[in-house]
Amino acid sequence: MVEQNKNRLMKQIKQCLFAALWLWLASSSLVAAAELTYPDLVKRLTDLEGLAVLPVPGETCAQWSSYDRASKYDAATGKYVRWDANGDGGGIIRREGEQQVFAEMEGPGVIWRIWSARPEAGRVRIHLDGEPEPAVDLPFRGYFDGQNEPFNYSALVHTTARGWNNYVPIPYQKSCKITADAKWGAYYQFVYATFPKGTRVPTFKCQLSAEDKAALQRANEILSQCGSDPAGARPGEKTEKIRVQAAAGKTAKVMEISGPRAITGIRARTALPASPDDRARLRELAIRIRWDGEAQASVWAPFGDFFGTAAGANPYRSLPSGLTPEGLWYSHWYMPFGRRAEMELINDGREAAVVEFEVTHAPLARPLEQLGRFHAKWHRDAFPPAEPERAIDWTLLKTSGRGRFLGVMLHVWNPKGSWWGEGDEKFFVDGEKFPSTIGTGSEDYFGYAWCDPTLFENCYHNQTISMRNKGHICVNRWHIGDNIPFQQSFEAAIEKYFPNSRPTLYASTVYWYLAPGGQDPYPEAPVAERAGYWTEITNFMVKGALEGERLKVLAKTGGNARPQELGQFAGQWSDTSHLWWTQAKPGDKLELALPVKEPGRYRLLAALTKARDYGIVQLHLDAQKLGEPLDLFNPDVIPTGPLDLGVHELSAGEHKFVVEITGANPNALKAYMFGLDYLQLQKAP
Repeated sequence: MVEQNKNRLMKQIKQCLFAALWLWLASSSLVAAAELTYPDLVKRLTDLEGLAVLPVPGETCAQWSSYDRASKYDAATGKYVRWDANGDGGGIIRREGEQQVFAEMEGPGVIWRIWSARPEAGRVRIHLDGEPEPAVDLPFRGYFDGQNEPFNYSALVHTTARGWNNYVPIPYQKSCKITADAKWGAYYQFVYATFPKGTRVPTFKCQLSAEDKAALQRANEILSQCGSDPAGARPGEKTEKIRVQAAAGKTAKVMEISGPRAITGIRARTALPASPDDRARLRELAIRIRWDGEAQASVWAPFGDFFGTAAGANPYRSLPSGLTPEGLWYSHWYMPFGRRAEMELINDGREAAVVEFEVTHAPLARPLEQLGRFHAKWHRDAFPPAEPERAIDWTLLKTSGRGRFLGVMLHVWNPKGSWWGEGDEKFFVDGEKFPSTIGTGSEDYFGYAWCDPTLFENCYHNQTISMRNKGHICVNRWHIGDNIPFQQSFEAAIEKYFPNSRPTLYASTVYWYLAPGGQDPYPEAPVAERAGYWTEITNFMVKGALEGERLKVLAKTGGNARPQELGQFAGQWSDTSHLWWTQAKPGDKLELALPVKEPGRYRLLAALTKARDYGIVQLHLDAQKLGEPLDLFNPDVIPTGPLDLGVHELSAGEHKFVVEITGANPNALKAYMFGLDYLQLQKAP
């Protein structure tokens, strides 16, 4: 009997070990073939379901960029040094003769994304697998301008709000080295994944096979027509339509689904008040989803934020989520579960809410043990870094366990204006002290550039609202091919230059997969924290001022003249902005319309801007010089206050106020900039 029990025990131990080994193999995807064709890689550009597969050991994603190399982690002291260094346009690894080295990677791997703010004619070369001849050798602009195969698929290669993006996969088996000639431009990012050792991938060639081109064309079609599930109909799929009414201050059950299955689509319609009242309403409503009876929900976010936009109902279409112009909110994130899924609608408002949901769910196509649980959480200012040197870092996500980072929606309330997003994204994977992803600016991370307020929509990145960077701004970025795997922990941050007291306020919804048992530390936020905090700021304004940024530009011989927000200098510039003339040179002239309502004698006042990169200017009224040239150099940015430009007899109608650049102070940076706060006409005796 003892021997039988011993044998039985040994058999049970072997069975348990075998089961544990199988689960580990399954969860690490090692049961799958370790060979990826080019079409396999291209499929990952649209495969939302594959994102749920938990990462294998050795699977990583990181970024090389032109970030300011003055930012360092000092291992000897455990301190972060110059963590806010901001010269991010030209940082490189090193120089080799005339060549600049941008990036070096060991394979097997793939470049998923290339971005730049200003690609120019200097050539950028990608050397793969140690070959002396580059696999790609183009002017840097040629990676983005759609003129060179295979970088000519509009959904994958596009320019939006002055940001240049390329999502065509570039795989390599052994290594990748990226170098550049002089005059390549400014600012770059290369996002790349590394596969476990032993994985076989093709080495990229610009001359793709017919099969490879067909795969890219199919991906381009899917990504050009976002709004439906890219996987199409699944076997055993079921769609349930539910009309949910949630009383004021109450939570209503949407549905409960028995598993194992996966939610593959959530679509919703609800009546909303007109803008701007829809902003608060969409924050009063929230979506909550629990997996397998968990005490704390894995999904909790205000209604609009869950679908990727705030504040208000801002139509846009992307691959995983969006809002159609017809008012249909949609999400196609893949959400697997084991025993059951419970979905609820929270109404923290003072009026009842009615939402019509369509929820699609399907049987699992993979063993549940391979799959993470979908998480989406909204927060403001949660879990700031403990290190005082990292005070500039605003935490997007902090989690532990095994999973994948999928992306973020960031909502900014910036009532005083001026550029809010100077800060870099930083991703710390599995306890890294220095982030394996560090960027060059907030707008760069979201796929645009130069703080451009233009709205745009794309499969992977969007700007859904921007009040010219003064008021509400919302941007999102989805990591699909370039998702970030982690085995132990993940921390995402983005630099925030303006304090909450200014006020400049951030809120984010972050999306990720996490293995059961991992830590999701984000609680649900009360409605007082998520709605109504955006209060308008009354700007300082000079009575009777003709604001420079609103004057009509009649002509210019060079440069660009546009408004620039100066909200960080509260109370110093009228209406917190000025007309900013840049990229001009000595001899250039700028003609502005000076409107005069009634004929008469007027004293002309002008308020200008001084700074270290401003020039010397001669001012004119019509054909008359207004005094001597004005030197606008100053080590710091300051307003001149009103300058008296004399008394003039003026007829009714439009006169010309002319600015001529004549040079620059010897101590000035030779950028020859000019800023006009306002003109003012005062009746003279």
